[in-house]
Amino acid sequence: MAAGSRPSQKPDRPIYAFLDRYATLIVLVLLILLNIAITPNFLSVQTLNVNLTQVCTIVIVAVGMTLVIATGGIDLSVGSLMAIAGALAPMIFMGKIFGIEHVGLAVGLAIILSVAVAGALGAFNGWLVATFHIQPIVATLVLFIAGRGIAQVMTNGNLQVFSVPEFQFIGLGRILGLPFQVIIMAVVVVWAAWMLRRTVFGRQILAIGGNEKAAELAGVPVGRVKIAVYAISGLLAGIAGLIVIAINSASDANLVGLGMELDAIAAVAVGGTLLSGGRASIWGTLLGALTIQIVRYTLLANGVPDAAAMVVKAAIIIAAVWIQRKARAS
Repeated sequence: MAAGSRPSQKPDRPIYAFLDRYATLIVLVLLILLNIAITPNFLSVQTLNVNLTQVCTIVIVAVGMTLVIATGGIDLSVGSLMAIAGALAPMIFMGKIFGIEHVGLAVGLAIILSVAVAGALGAFNGWLVATFHIQPIVATLVLFIAGRGIAQVMTNGNLQVFSVPEFQFIGLGRILGLPFQVIIMAVVVVWAAWMLRRTVFGRQILAIGGNEKAAELAGVPVGRVKIAVYAISGLLAGIAGLIVIAINSASDANLVGLGMELDAIAAVAVGGTLLSGGRASIWGTLLGALTIQIVRYTLLANGVPDAAAMVVKAAIIIAAVWIQRKARAS
């Protein structure tokens, strides 16, 4: 009976594999077509600008999350690292720390140091995972909890409001009509996609996620790669944190990056990256983030509450993981 049932199952298997590879793109195209039909002014420049700018920080953080997940890990601290970078930068360019009077120098130092601190804290996560073999969800939970507290202590829980055009350019500026944050997002995505597929480091990331023990026996420096991957995740979280406060012209340690870790993981899952590691798609993560954003925009533009959008997003994640499981089983 079991033997006779196999032929009827085989034709379904390529379908799951096809959906595993192209489902996100298909859904995104269908959503765009649906919006063209039912949502007023969906193809306007203003609507495009809204969706792109709202998804930029999610994509930037999700790229780092993709690399971490590709090694078989997870990073719950990205939202808190955004808050730390977002708290530190205004303290520097507003003269609260170094007292630098030259605005350009102060802004440059603020950007470099804030992102570097976020990267160093990310490396600390990787060090805990690689050296003490602590489960990534536990290791990064440390900064998930303590990181936002650090940001709140740095600012005494106060809102930092500023008007510094040289800094705000990273969130509000444009080059040839394109928002500067979109350019940053594009650079991050292209670099990560190239690195993951075309460099030794990228192949090492995938090897560790596929079979860490085998990768170690093959000579892959597992510990160093893990530390580097978490450091990259921290750096990208720091960049996203600066973009957020630049857009808002204010830094609130209580809100910057809040819930970002969940949005990033959702984008990675919907984009087709295996949450168990060993396979990753940066372009898929980009499509996953865009899909979730368009779903939310579609519902809000047509009068559906944001709470319902969260439920739909959860359903999309469940569907994505189910398709992955079916494709792997085939």
